Amino acid sequence: MTAPHLESGRQGELYARRWLEERGLTHVCSNYRCRFGELDLVMRDQGCLVIVEVRFRRRNSYGGALLSISRAKRARLARAALMLMKQHRALRAAPLRFDVMALSGEAGAPVVDWRKNAFSFDGD
Repeated sequence: MTAPHLESGRQGELYARRWLEERGLTHVCSNYRCRFGELDLVMRDQGCLVIVEVRFRRRNSYGGALLSISRAKRARLARAALMLMKQHRALRAAPLRFDVMALSGEAGAPVVDWRKNAFSFDGD
């Protein structure tokens, strides 16, 4: 049996993937794991490789989903993205973008806050 918070996270990632696909992005992979961490969604937006961090919060208390991505988390995402590109030669040539999908409210029909270029490769 899956813990409720893990299940809502999984549902949030699936919702985010479908939402992005409806807007023209193409799915590359989900839940890529390496020693640096996990990439929730890897998508393509035209010629750009897009790493999407999905955050689901029922409420926006404590700053909400966007503020929950620390500098350390951004650095782990960047290192994991480098590892992904190192392992998959075809992904190396594409420009890289980091987006955040902040979902809030009910898991089945959340409010979506999509931040393109939410942070840069160097962690800013």
